[in-house]
Amino acid sequence: MRSRVDVFAEIRRDARVEGLSVRELARRHGVHRRTVRAALISAVPPARKASVRSSPRLDRFKLAVDAMLTEDLTAPRKQRHTATRILARLAEEHEATDLSYSTVRDYVRLRRAEIEVAAGRRVDAFVPQGHAPGAEAEVDFGEVWVILAGVKTKCHMFVFRLSSSGRAVHRVYSTQGQEAFLEGHIDAFETIGGIPTTHIRYDNLTSAVTKVLFGIWASSIAVRSISK
Repeated sequence: MRSRVDVFAEIRRDARVEGLSVRELARRHGVHRRTVRAALISAVPPARKASVRSSPRLDRFKLAVDAMLTEDLTAPRKQRHTATRILARLAEEHEATDLSYSTVRDYVRLRRAEIEVAAGRRVDAFVPQGHAPGAEAEVDFGEVWVILAGVKTKCHMFVFRLSSSGRAVHRVYSTQGQEAFLEGHIDAFETIGGIPTTHIRYDNLTSAVTKVLFGIWASSIAVRSISK
């Protein structure tokens, strides 16, 4: 899929080289004439307006989430709550089993910044981040509580999210072992049709990465031993 920057560049090129009208440019590129006019004015697409989504299911748990984020102000960095950990605590302590990871993640991202600004822990500033399509992704793997056959059961959710589009792949496993960790990546790559071209960021996954590296190291040692 072409990015908006690419579409704008192609529209401007066709207008300059072929002298096509706004209507012809819109037809050729499959866009509205407003988009063509915007491209002819500027090579940089205007920023999309951020949509504000309501989260009624989360409303009654927001005070609990805020309390966890306030605890993080004095907690060691490695012990601060991730969105996955908050989701697990809400399910375990407040029986919030119908919340989605993305709903909690979006609220935590916003409120953590607001709480830190209010506490004087950070300057209220905005630095836009650009992510090239398909270049970067984020992975989280944490506890989640689900109801199986009427019984509250602790499972582990693998979350793979593309940084640019926000497209995400979720998989729930009975364990957080190496096999599930790797299988989550394979499922995510197959679902999105490829792998990130730059890098994948891991959120609080020291134990999982350690297991993977140890497994690779042990396998290489075994191969070298057999070859000798």
